[in-house]
Amino acid sequence: MPELPDLSLYVHAIRARCLGQPLLGVRIANPFLLRSVAPPLDAFAGHTLQDVGLLGKRLVFGFPAEQFLVLHLMIAGRLHWKPAGARLPGKIGLAAFDFAGGSLTLTEAGSRRRAALHAVSGHAALAAMDRGGIDVLHADRATFAAALSAERHTLKRALTDPRLFSGIGNAYSDEILHAARLSPMRQTHQLGQDEITGLHTATQETLRLWIDRLRARAGDHFPEKVSAFVDGMAAHGRYGQPCPRCGTSIQRLVYAQNEANYCPTCQTGGKLLADRALSRLLRDDWPKSPEDLDDYKAARKD
Repeated sequence: MPELPDLSLYVHAIRARCLGQPLLGVRIANPFLLRSVAPPLDAFAGHTLQDVGLLGKRLVFGFPAEQFLVLHLMIAGRLHWKPAGARLPGKIGLAAFDFAGGSLTLTEAGSRRRAALHAVSGHAALAAMDRGGIDVLHADRATFAAALSAERHTLKRALTDPRLFSGIGNAYSDEILHAARLSPMRQTHQLGQDEITGLHTATQETLRLWIDRLRARAGDHFPEKVSAFVDGMAAHGRYGQPCPRCGTSIQRLVYAQNEANYCPTCQTGGKLLADRALSRLLRDDWPKSPEDLDDYKAARKD
Protein backbone atom coordinates (compact mmCIF):
# COMPACT_ATOMS: atom_id res chain seq x y z
CA MET A 1 0.00 0.00 0.00
CA PRO A 2 1.43 3.43 -0.88
CA GLU A 3 2.54 5.21 2.29
CA LEU A 4 3.37 8.79 3.19
CA PRO A 5 6.57 9.12 1.07
CA ASP A 6 4.86 7.55 -1.97
CA LEU A 7 1.70 9.59 -1.55
CA SER A 8 3.70 12.78 -1.07
CA LEU A 9 5.39 12.02 -4.38
CA TYR A 10 1.99 11.68 -6.05
CA VAL A 11 0.83 14.96 -4.51
CA HIS A 12 3.91 16.77 -5.80
CA ALA A 13 3.51 15.33 -9.31
CA ILE A 14 -0.22 16.03 -9.54
CA ARG A 15 0.15 19.59 -8.29
CA ALA A 16 2.78 20.28 -10.94
CA ARG A 17 0.49 19.06 -13.72
CA CYS A 18 -3.07 19.79 -12.67
CA LEU A 19 -3.26 22.59 -10.11
CA GLY A 20 -5.24 25.54 -11.46
CA GLN A 21 -6.65 23.52 -14.34
CA PRO A 22 -10.35 22.74 -14.79
CA LEU A 23 -11.38 19.13 -14.44
CA LEU A 24 -13.04 18.26 -17.74
CA GLY A 25 -14.64 15.14 -16.38
CA VAL A 26 -14.20 11.83 -14.58
CA ARG A 27 -14.50 8.53 -16.43
CA ILE A 28 -15.39 5.56 -14.24
CA ALA A 29 -14.65 2.15 -15.74
CA ASN A 30 -15.58 0.13 -12.67
CA PRO A 31 -18.71 1.15 -10.70
CA PHE A 32 -17.39 -0.49 -7.51
CA LEU A 33 -14.75 2.24 -7.26
CA LEU A 34 -17.28 4.97 -6.49
CA ARG A 35 -18.42 4.77 -2.86
CA SER A 36 -20.27 8.06 -2.37
CA VAL A 37 -21.75 10.65 -4.72
CA ALA A 38 -22.74 13.68 -2.68
CA PRO A 39 -22.29 15.75 -4.83
CA PRO A 40 -22.48 13.68 -8.04
CA LEU A 41 -19.37 13.44 -10.19
CA ASP A 42 -20.93 15.63 -12.90
CA ALA A 43 -20.88 18.52 -10.41
CA PHE A 44 -17.06 18.63 -10.59
CA ALA A 45 -16.84 19.00 -14.36
CA GLY A 46 -15.54 22.40 -15.43
CA HIS A 47 -14.37 23.37 -11.95
CA THR A 48 -10.74 24.26 -11.21
CA LEU A 49 -8.57 22.01 -9.11
CA GLN A 50 -7.56 24.25 -6.23
CA ASP A 51 -5.48 21.91 -4.11
CA VAL A 52 -4.21 18.37 -3.72
CA GLY A 53 -3.35 17.03 -0.29
CA LEU A 54 -3.44 14.04 2.02
CA LEU A 55 -5.88 12.78 4.61
CA GLY A 56 -4.05 9.84 6.13
CA LYS A 57 -3.43 7.53 3.19
CA ARG A 58 -6.12 9.19 1.09
CA LEU A 59 -5.49 11.69 -1.68
CA VAL A 60 -7.78 14.71 -1.48
CA PHE A 61 -8.58 16.81 -4.56
CA GLY A 62 -10.07 20.16 -3.56
CA PHE A 63 -12.46 22.14 -5.75
CA PRO A 64 -14.47 25.37 -5.27
CA ALA A 65 -17.49 25.47 -2.94
CA GLU A 66 -15.87 22.97 -0.54
CA GLN A 67 -16.27 20.04 -2.88
CA PHE A 68 -13.75 17.21 -2.66
CA LEU A 69 -12.80 14.02 -4.43
CA VAL A 70 -11.16 11.62 -2.00
CA LEU A 71 -9.20 8.69 -3.39
CA HIS A 72 -7.88 5.73 -1.43
CA LEU A 73 -5.49 3.58 -3.46
CA MET A 74 -5.53 0.72 -0.96
CA ILE A 75 -2.89 -1.98 -1.63
CA ALA A 76 -2.67 -2.21 -5.41
CA GLY A 77 -4.07 1.07 -6.71
CA ARG A 78 -1.64 3.17 -8.73
CA LEU A 79 -1.81 6.48 -10.59
CA HIS A 80 -0.45 7.30 -14.04
CA TRP A 81 -0.16 10.41 -16.18
CA LYS A 82 -1.29 9.89 -19.76
CA PRO A 83 -2.05 12.07 -22.80
CA ALA A 84 -5.42 13.83 -22.58
CA GLY A 85 -8.31 11.45 -23.17
CA ALA A 86 -6.12 8.33 -23.08
CA ARG A 87 -7.98 5.05 -23.15
CA LEU A 88 -8.03 3.08 -19.92
CA PRO A 89 -6.40 -0.37 -19.93
CA GLY A 90 -8.95 -3.17 -20.05
CA LYS A 91 -8.83 -5.26 -16.87
CA ILE A 92 -6.96 -3.02 -14.47
CA GLY A 93 -8.20 0.43 -15.53
CA LEU A 94 -10.63 1.89 -12.99
CA ALA A 95 -10.94 5.60 -13.69
CA ALA A 96 -9.54 8.65 -15.46
CA PHE A 97 -9.54 12.26 -14.29
CA ASP A 98 -9.38 14.30 -17.48
CA PHE A 99 -7.65 17.68 -17.62
CA ALA A 100 -6.73 19.75 -20.67
CA GLY A 101 -3.04 18.93 -20.24
CA GLY A 102 -3.47 15.20 -19.70
CA SER A 103 -5.39 12.44 -17.93
CA LEU A 104 -4.67 11.15 -14.47
CA THR A 105 -5.57 7.47 -14.67
CA LEU A 106 -6.13 4.93 -11.92
CA THR A 107 -5.31 1.24 -12.22
CA GLU A 108 -5.49 -1.58 -9.70
CA ALA A 109 -3.64 -4.85 -10.12
CA GLY A 110 -5.07 -8.17 -8.99
CA SER A 111 -8.59 -9.56 -9.00
CA ARG A 112 -9.96 -7.76 -5.94
CA ARG A 113 -11.14 -4.17 -6.28
CA ARG A 114 -10.39 -2.32 -3.05
CA ALA A 115 -9.55 1.20 -4.24
CA ALA A 116 -12.25 3.71 -3.34
CA LEU A 117 -13.34 7.12 -4.61
CA HIS A 118 -15.61 9.37 -2.56
CA ALA A 119 -17.25 12.60 -3.69
CA VAL A 120 -18.02 14.73 -0.63
CA SER A 121 -19.23 18.24 0.07
CA GLY A 122 -18.11 20.42 2.99
CA HIS A 123 -15.20 20.31 5.38
CA ALA A 124 -17.29 18.49 7.98
CA ALA A 125 -17.92 15.59 5.60
CA LEU A 126 -14.23 15.51 4.73
CA ALA A 127 -13.19 15.57 8.38
CA ALA A 128 -15.51 12.62 9.07
CA MET A 129 -13.22 10.48 6.89
CA ASP A 130 -10.15 11.28 8.99
CA ARG A 131 -8.97 8.23 10.96
CA GLY A 132 -7.45 10.55 13.56
CA GLY A 133 -3.74 9.78 13.32
CA ILE A 134 -1.31 12.62 13.99
CA ASP A 135 0.69 14.33 11.25
CA VAL A 136 3.98 12.60 12.01
CA LEU A 137 6.13 14.93 9.91
CA HIS A 138 5.16 17.99 11.90
CA ALA A 139 4.24 16.58 15.32
CA ASP A 140 6.45 17.68 18.20
CA ARG A 141 7.82 15.15 20.65
CA ALA A 142 5.03 15.63 23.19
CA THR A 143 2.32 15.02 20.58
CA PHE A 144 4.20 11.99 19.26
CA ALA A 145 4.66 10.56 22.76
CA ALA A 146 0.97 11.03 23.57
CA ALA A 147 -0.07 9.13 20.44
CA LEU A 148 2.46 6.39 21.14
CA SER A 149 1.22 5.87 24.68
CA ALA A 150 -2.49 6.13 23.89
CA GLU A 151 -2.83 2.34 23.74
CA ARG A 152 -0.67 -0.62 24.66
CA HIS A 153 0.58 -2.17 21.44
CA THR A 154 3.77 -3.44 19.90
CA LEU A 155 5.75 -0.65 18.23
CA LYS A 156 5.05 -2.18 14.81
CA ARG A 157 1.32 -2.17 15.38
CA ALA A 158 1.29 1.31 16.93
CA LEU A 159 3.21 2.94 14.08
CA THR A 160 0.90 1.37 11.47
CA ASP A 161 -2.33 2.21 13.30
CA PRO A 162 -4.03 5.04 11.32
CA ARG A 163 -5.88 6.11 14.47
CA LEU A 164 -2.52 6.95 16.07
CA PHE A 165 -0.10 7.86 13.27
CA SER A 166 -1.03 9.06 9.81
CA GLY A 167 0.45 7.57 6.66
CA ILE A 168 2.82 4.91 8.04
CA GLY A 169 2.44 1.34 6.83
CA ASN A 170 4.30 -1.94 6.78
CA ALA A 171 7.30 -0.81 4.75
CA TYR A 172 8.27 2.44 6.43
CA SER A 173 7.56 1.19 9.93
CA ASP A 174 10.32 -1.38 9.31
CA GLU A 175 12.66 1.40 8.19
CA ILE A 176 11.78 3.65 11.13
CA LEU A 177 12.32 0.92 13.72
CA HIS A 178 15.61 -0.09 12.13
CA ALA A 179 16.79 3.52 12.27
CA ALA A 180 15.68 3.78 15.90
CA ARG A 181 17.31 0.42 16.78
CA LEU A 182 14.10 -0.83 18.37
CA SER A 183 12.43 -4.22 18.14
CA PRO A 184 9.12 -4.27 16.22
CA MET A 185 7.66 -6.39 19.03
CA ARG A 186 8.69 -4.04 21.84
CA GLN A 187 5.67 -2.82 23.78
CA THR A 188 4.91 0.90 23.63
CA HIS A 189 4.60 1.21 27.41
CA GLN A 190 8.08 -0.27 27.91
CA LEU A 191 9.95 2.56 26.19
CA GLY A 192 12.04 4.96 28.22
CA GLN A 193 12.02 8.70 27.60
CA ASP A 194 15.25 8.63 25.59
CA GLU A 195 13.89 5.82 23.43
CA ILE A 196 10.72 7.78 22.72
CA THR A 197 12.83 10.76 21.71
CA GLY A 198 14.92 8.53 19.46
CA LEU A 199 11.84 7.00 17.85
CA HIS A 200 10.31 10.44 17.24
CA THR A 201 13.52 11.59 15.57
CA ALA A 202 13.87 8.38 13.54
CA THR A 203 10.27 8.63 12.33
CA GLN A 204 10.60 12.15 11.00
CA GLU A 205 14.11 11.73 9.60
CA THR A 206 13.30 8.43 7.87
CA LEU A 207 10.13 9.71 6.23
CA ARG A 208 11.76 12.97 5.11
CA LEU A 209 14.78 11.06 3.79
CA TRP A 210 12.57 8.87 1.62
CA ILE A 211 10.37 11.73 0.43
CA ASP A 212 13.52 13.48 -0.77
CA ARG A 213 14.99 10.31 -2.28
CA LEU A 214 11.83 9.35 -4.17
CA ARG A 215 11.38 12.88 -5.48
CA ALA A 216 15.00 13.00 -6.65
CA ARG A 217 14.64 9.64 -8.39
CA ALA A 218 11.44 10.67 -10.16
CA GLY A 219 12.80 14.05 -11.23
CA ASP A 220 10.32 15.75 -13.56
CA HIS A 221 8.70 12.46 -14.52
CA PHE A 222 5.41 11.22 -13.11
CA PRO A 223 6.12 8.41 -10.59
CA GLU A 224 5.25 5.17 -12.38
CA LYS A 225 7.01 2.61 -10.18
CA VAL A 226 5.49 3.14 -6.75
CA SER A 227 6.24 0.02 -4.68
CA ALA A 228 6.68 -1.12 -1.10
CA PHE A 229 10.05 -2.57 -2.09
CA VAL A 230 12.52 0.15 -2.96
CA ASP A 231 16.26 -0.07 -3.59
CA GLY A 232 18.19 1.41 -0.70
CA MET A 233 15.92 0.34 2.14
CA ALA A 234 17.70 -0.92 5.22
CA ALA A 235 15.32 -3.65 6.41
CA HIS A 236 12.04 -3.87 4.55
CA GLY A 237 12.02 -6.48 1.81
CA ARG A 238 15.62 -7.44 2.56
CA TYR A 239 15.12 -10.80 4.31
CA GLY A 240 18.38 -12.74 4.28
CA GLN A 241 20.45 -9.80 3.08
CA PRO A 242 23.08 -8.10 5.26
CA CYS A 243 22.09 -5.24 7.51
CA PRO A 244 23.73 -2.09 6.09
CA ARG A 245 24.76 -1.08 9.60
CA CYS A 246 26.26 -4.28 11.07
CA GLY A 247 26.18 -6.96 8.38
CA THR A 248 23.87 -9.39 10.21
CA SER A 249 21.28 -11.06 8.00
CA ILE A 250 17.93 -9.27 8.07
CA GLN A 251 15.21 -11.48 9.54
CA ARG A 252 11.44 -11.37 9.22
CA LEU A 253 8.48 -12.18 11.41
CA VAL A 254 5.36 -13.17 9.48
CA TYR A 255 2.00 -12.70 11.15
CA ALA A 256 -1.57 -12.39 9.85
CA GLN A 257 -1.23 -10.67 6.45
CA ASN A 258 1.83 -8.64 7.39
CA GLU A 259 5.46 -9.13 8.20
CA ALA A 260 8.11 -7.31 10.18
CA ASN A 261 11.67 -7.10 8.86
CA TYR A 262 14.40 -6.41 11.40
CA CYS A 263 18.07 -6.80 12.26
CA PRO A 264 18.63 -9.07 15.29
CA THR A 265 21.92 -7.40 16.20
CA CYS A 266 20.75 -3.79 15.91
CA GLN A 267 17.19 -4.17 17.15
CA THR A 268 16.61 -7.22 19.35
CA GLY A 269 19.85 -7.72 21.25
CA GLY A 270 20.88 -10.66 19.09
CA LYS A 271 17.63 -12.58 19.59
CA LEU A 272 15.42 -13.96 16.84
CA LEU A 273 11.73 -13.16 17.03
CA ALA A 274 9.38 -16.11 16.59
CA ASP A 275 5.72 -16.00 15.63
CA ARG A 276 3.40 -17.98 17.87
CA ALA A 277 2.70 -20.78 15.41
CA LEU A 278 6.37 -21.56 14.77
CA SER A 279 7.22 -21.21 18.44
CA ARG A 280 4.58 -23.78 19.37
CA LEU A 281 5.71 -26.09 16.57
CA LEU A 282 9.44 -26.02 17.27
CA ARG A 283 9.28 -25.38 21.03
CA ASP A 284 12.78 -25.74 22.47
CA ASP A 285 14.24 -26.24 18.99
CA TRP A 286 13.45 -22.68 17.92
CA PRO A 287 16.81 -20.93 17.20
CA LYS A 288 17.45 -18.12 19.63
CA SER A 289 20.15 -16.23 17.70
CA PRO A 290 21.35 -15.70 14.11
CA GLU A 291 24.14 -18.20 14.77
CA ASP A 292 21.65 -20.82 16.01
CA LEU A 293 19.54 -20.17 12.91
CA ASP A 294 22.52 -20.83 10.65
CA ASP A 295 23.17 -24.11 12.49
CA TYR A 296 19.49 -25.03 12.23
CA LYS A 297 19.44 -24.42 8.47
CA ALA A 298 22.66 -26.38 8.00
CA ALA A 299 21.23 -29.32 9.94
CA ARG A 300 18.11 -29.36 7.81
CA LYS A 301 20.20 -29.50 4.65
CA ASP A 302 22.07 -32.49 6.02
